[in-house]
Amino acid sequence: MPDAHHLLVFIAAGLLLNLTPGPDVMFIVANAVRGGWRAGVAAALGIGGGCLVHVLAAALGVSALLMASATAFTALKWLGAVYLVWVGAQMLRGALWPSASESIAAGARQTGAGGQFDSKNNMFMVTILRRGFLTNVLNPKVALFFLAFVPQFIAPGTAHPGAVFLALGLIFTANGLLVCVGWALAAAWAARRAGALKRAMRWLDGLAGGLFVAFGARLALAELPARP
Repeated sequence: MPDAHHLLVFIAAGLLLNLTPGPDVMFIVANAVRGGWRAGVAAALGIGGGCLVHVLAAALGVSALLMASATAFTALKWLGAVYLVWVGAQMLRGALWPSASESIAAGARQTGAGGQFDSKNNMFMVTILRRGFLTNVLNPKVALFFLAFVPQFIAPGTAHPGAVFLALGLIFTANGLLVCVGWALAAAWAARRAGALKRAMRWLDGLAGGLFVAFGARLALAELPARP
């Protein structure tokens, strides 16, 4: 493991990177405002689960394969892009043509204050968690990020670099989960204190949906990073 100084630098850098708004943060905030803090936390947990997959994959060398193989990178890139566009389209559809899902989200906001969940609300949370997981795990750039970022904090000649990589990746993921939960709680709190109206939430869904479509398009156009 890095010494105390380098470990603190790693943690601070990870926190700053996780605070930067991106598709994960937009997904969490949109769900927290629309469905309350429980929905936001479900989104954060799904994204955290996706990060764990990338950490394990990088530790096992799968990310190195993605870096070396244009075919593997392109295949996963297009899967991720299509999924991001699909999630964005679903958000846009909900903003333009609200349906029964809006009433489920309203129920989730109410139970978020301490009420009991019914089966529909439980399914709503499972859906959010699954979407958060797939949004993260289908993005090959996250895998390549771990491969590029974490090794900088592993000293040359380390006895068990794979184990150290895994430990640092888990620390990064845990810190990221704390930040994501913070985004969820802050967004839900702001929505309650501001007395957010359904129309405002629909606008947020529309904005988030448009951004997800844009993120998907940007991912589709991403090139395989040049090898050093």
